[in-house]
Amino acid sequence: MRIGIVCPYSFDVPGGVQGHVVDLAKALLARGHIVSVLAPADDESGLPDFVHPAGRALGIPYNGSVARLQFGPLSYARVRRWLRDNAFDVLHLHEPAAPSLSLLALKIADGPIVATFHTSTPRSRTLSAFQPVLRPLLEKVTARIAVSVLARRVQVEHLGGDAVEIPNGVNTEFFARAEPLEGYPRTGGTVGFIGRFTEPRKGMPILLDAMRRLLPERPEVRLLVVGGGETESLLRQAGPELAGRIDLLGQVDDETKARALRSVDVYCAPNTGGESFGMILTEAMAAQAPVVASDLDSFRRVLDDGRAGVLFPTGDAEGLADRLGAVLDDAERRTALSAAGRERVAMFDWGGLVVQVLRVYETAIAADPRRVVALPADQPVTGR
Repeated sequence: MRIGIVCPYSFDVPGGVQGHVVDLAKALLARGHIVSVLAPADDESGLPDFVHPAGRALGIPYNGSVARLQFGPLSYARVRRWLRDNAFDVLHLHEPAAPSLSLLALKIADGPIVATFHTSTPRSRTLSAFQPVLRPLLEKVTARIAVSVLARRVQVEHLGGDAVEIPNGVNTEFFARAEPLEGYPRTGGTVGFIGRFTEPRKGMPILLDAMRRLLPERPEVRLLVVGGGETESLLRQAGPELAGRIDLLGQVDDETKARALRSVDVYCAPNTGGESFGMILTEAMAAQAPVVASDLDSFRRVLDDGRAGVLFPTGDAEGLADRLGAVLDDAERRTALSAAGRERVAMFDWGGLVVQVLRVYETAIAADPRRVVALPADQPVTGR
């Protein structure tokens, strides 16, 4: 099957949707399908061979964050050319309501079209404002996927129609076989954090407050931070007592991220909102790291109502400190949480989820009146 996938967010900045798209493409390629991914990207270096970079993106406020999106006449021409040069059996658009490449592809392309919805913001001003424009375009979509109950609810309420729920996947073997970073694990305990630490909804101020509360009785505890942001800003927020306890790796490749997760005694997700799923939780569980996370509905679902990880009241630094301390001080509990997480994350492995996605593709193709015939797997797709 020849599959075209469009990602609306730039590959220059790591994110959950970008990770989902890459992992899905790899899972499809492993099963012998032909895949080309179109996405914004300023720099072609380091991109997988199957990613077709569509050029520079702009930072636009979207879904409670600043997303790097791509729009305009030049982008429209690039999408049209990519679609023209590749005879896809099915086109898979991620976040087609975002003002970026997926929406342009939806406007240009003819079916079969599959759309995946990731956004979980219940009161989206963007979706509300563009409803009159989006709804007619979304009628072109042959089949819909939502990565969570929350994402499905949002797209149903704002855009109409329904969607099958297929969660974000994770390559469990990749994270499980990673080796810890040099010098880890270490005495005194290490708390891990991965994400854009200067983005308010990621909850770094709450984690820093909790870490300060841990220091008096655990003077050797450290915070391992992976992700983008302004280093000086983070150290100023931490203050002199805590800044020396932070190990900041910055933005890293997937292998280093997996090694970092294998290095920590507990992984912390202090997010305050705007999360439709919680991919980083599944990655941490796959790496066998015990998880402590805020009590967001999306995180609660991933952690099986707290059976596969520890939940704390969202935004409560004191509550977070109590739970982090309890996990750090109890080796047997960490072992139990690691085992529970490993068992839970098996249901999110891409090996099983890709089969569900392929069923949606087959349904979309069967429902299209022009019924295309899949080309041999060895026929090349036009790349860069």
